[in-house]
Amino acid sequence: MDVERLLAAVWEALGEVVDPELGLPITDLGLVYDVRVDGGRVEVDMTTTTPVCPLGSHLARLAESRVAAVPGVTAVELRVVHEPAWTPDRLSNRARRVLGLRGE
Repeated sequence: MDVERLLAAVWEALGEVVDPELGLPITDLGLVYDVRVDGGRVEVDMTTTTPVCPLGSHLARLAESRVAAVPGVTAVELRVVHEPAWTPDRLSNRARRVLGLRGE
């Protein structure tokens, strides 16, 4: 699989990880900051809405598991980062609608 297709498949897999409190994918919540692919090795930087989020490690494990299951992925390094800090500005328009916030 070429890098672009693998990258797209990884983003799709991350979109299957749903925050149980909000019922929205972590991608729509803007919790995934970056995804890098080098061959079959994938690195993901993600965050939580707050540094003390009680679901942070749970979401990270789910995300890592989903990415590892993508065909062509041979290794996953998932880092939970808190810089830059998450803000509601990272929400997708879909998430804004579902949460009853103003769209852009």
